[in-house]
Amino acid sequence: MLATFLIGLREGLEAALVVGILVAYLTRIDRRDVLPRVWTGVGLAVALAVGIGAFLTFGAYSLTFQGQEIIGGLMSLLAVGLVTWMIFWMQKTSRTMKKTLEGGIDRALARGGMWGIVIIGFVSVAREGIETTLLLWSMVQSFGDTPASLLGALLGILAAVVLGWLLARGMVRVDLRVFFLWTGAFLVVVAAGVLAYSMHDLQEAGVLPGPFTAAAPVDAAGNVLVGWAGFPLGWAFDVSTTIAPGGPLAVILQALVGFMPQMTWFQVIAWVLYVGIVGAFFLRGVRPARAASTPVRTPDAAAANIPVPTLEPVAGHPKQGAQ
Repeated sequence: MLATFLIGLREGLEAALVVGILVAYLTRIDRRDVLPRVWTGVGLAVALAVGIGAFLTFGAYSLTFQGQEIIGGLMSLLAVGLVTWMIFWMQKTSRTMKKTLEGGIDRALARGGMWGIVIIGFVSVAREGIETTLLLWSMVQSFGDTPASLLGALLGILAAVVLGWLLARGMVRVDLRVFFLWTGAFLVVVAAGVLAYSMHDLQEAGVLPGPFTAAAPVDAAGNVLVGWAGFPLGWAFDVSTTIAPGGPLAVILQALVGFMPQMTWFQVIAWVLYVGIVGAFFLRGVRPARAASTPVRTPDAAAANIPVPTLEPVAGHPKQGAQ
């Protein structure tokens, strides 16, 4: 529940803040009459995310075991790709997002088309919605505890909605730059774990060579070799006698860092390379963000020209920021 709660909280808060910017701007320019169009777009985005999750969940039941593993591995790869793209996209465009959103609304209002506003609301939420759905679906497949995982995600999203509303009303102060910095780093590690599990699925399905195929190195008794003797198609390590698979410690480690008591060399290499490469680029992008950080105000202070709140700290109550 902890891992899916944090994912639901981060992704939900991103969507809530973006919607808050849209609502605040329309209120500031006295166009509350088009707010229902924004909410229509938001509703369609949520429906799309839920529909994708339902399709992946119930559609997998009609597949063979090998088909399920292949679909699971490919969807996990897609989830990792989306998460990686979103992490760096937020770093690059966070400071201009408010201006981009407001410009899109101005153009849509100038054209007088209803669907322009609907599309802005839809696209603003659909990115986080689809990314969250694929990431949560991949994690649920690896955890095997669907109710607890989904409950954690739901609680995280609900907490994000409440926190976004409180921020918009100026009732709480949160250093959003620090929040998204730490949750971004957490997402890098989570995505590495999902990538490692996708390797396991694809190896188990026979798409990639490994300990489940005839290419695996074995000893005289036919057991797949472990450690350096099993490199690169055997097991990197096997501590299942010490950490019981499916036990509380194994579940916590898998949820937080992608660790499994028994992992193949492909899994370990994928995890290390992803954390090393993506983590290095993530930290490299954090330094300029810290140097350029400036105080920002919450969406309720739209009249004071709100900067995008995704990576910058909230300075305080909107009225104070406007003075």
